[in-house]
Amino acid sequence: MGLQERVYSVLIVSASEKFQCSLLPLLPEASYSPVLTAASVAEAERDRNQRDFDFVFINSPLSDDAGIRFAIDCCRTGGTVAVLFVAAALYDSIRSRVEKHGVFVLPRPVPRDAILRGLSWMTAARERLRGYEKRTRPIEEKMEEIRLVNRAKWLLISELKMSEPDAHHYITHQAMDRCAPKRAVAEEIIKLYS
Repeated sequence: MGLQERVYSVLIVSASEKFQCSLLPLLPEASYSPVLTAASVAEAERDRNQRDFDFVFINSPLSDDAGIRFAIDCCRTGGTVAVLFVAAALYDSIRSRVEKHGVFVLPRPVPRDAILRGLSWMTAARERLRGYEKRTRPIEEKMEEIRLVNRAKWLLISELKMSEPDAHHYITHQAMDRCAPKRAVAEEIIKLYS
C-alpha cells in the first residue's frame, strides 16, 4: 500500500473549539479517518484506551493538565506520532523536555503551511515506525512461542516427572508427528495441565 493510499487515525486534544475547527479542514477524510476530538487529557485517555491512533495533536494547556505527560505517553506506546502545540514563550523549555521522547513541538500561532509541513514529517515518522513494527513483530512472536514452550516443558517436568531434555524432546516430536507448530503443542499441554 503506497503512502497515497494510507489512511491515518487522528486524535485532536484541545480545550479550544477554534483550534479543533482550524485543524479539521487540513485533515481530509480520504487520508485521515477517523478524526476524533477531546477537550481534556482525561477524555483523550479514554479515547486512547478504546483504540490506537497514528497521529495525536495536543493543544497545550488543557483544562485538566498541560498535556506534556500525555504527549510523551502517546509516543511511548505503539506507533503513535504526537505533536504538541505550545505558547511561543514556552517552546524552548517544553521542546527540550519532550523531544528525547519523540514528541514534535510547534509554537503557537502556527501558520497553515507549517502545519501541512508538520503533517508531512509526521507521516514520514509514522511510516518509519511502521517499518520497525514489521521487523519486531516476528521477534515478539518467536519470544512468545519460546515462553509458551518453556511453560509447557515445566508443566511436563512437574506433572509427568520428565527431565528438561525429555520434555523438550516430547514437544518437538509431537510437533513433527502432527505437522503442527511447537506453539500449538505447547498450548495444548498448558491447557491440559493448567
